[in-house]
Amino acid sequence: MGVLAMVSLRGASCAPGPRGVTYNQMVVQLDLTDDDVNRIFRALADATRRDIVRRTLVAEVSVSQLAESYDMSFAAVQKHVAALEEAGLVTKEPRGRERFVRGDPERIRQAQRLLDQFEQIWRSRIDRLDALLEEPETN
Repeated sequence: MGVLAMVSLRGASCAPGPRGVTYNQMVVQLDLTDDDVNRIFRALADATRRDIVRRTLVAEVSVSQLAESYDMSFAAVQKHVAALEEAGLVTKEPRGRERFVRGDPERIRQAQRLLDQFEQIWRSRIDRLDALLEEPETN
């Protein structure tokens, strides 16, 4: 089952539904499974991996070139690239003896859409809190 991002446009409570929890009866199905989301954010939790993604979104880079950029062994850089590849954030393409790494902007967009949905939920809750605070007190 894919990740469900719940969005509330006006104040309504959460309720369990046939496809998961719905929020204000609006469910957004994303193209990511729970495992996908876990892999993506686990991979992005590391500063070196975030830097590798940044570099490979700008230009294709060989694993050897990446290894030269960091104060760690070639094998350690390969492990970072493997974690990013498993998360779908980069692809690795062999060319001769070299392996070239390229960032996947679509996967980044998928993660961003998920975060956008959570931001909408958060903003909706703040809007509801503001509305509650503006209501006159009744005795």
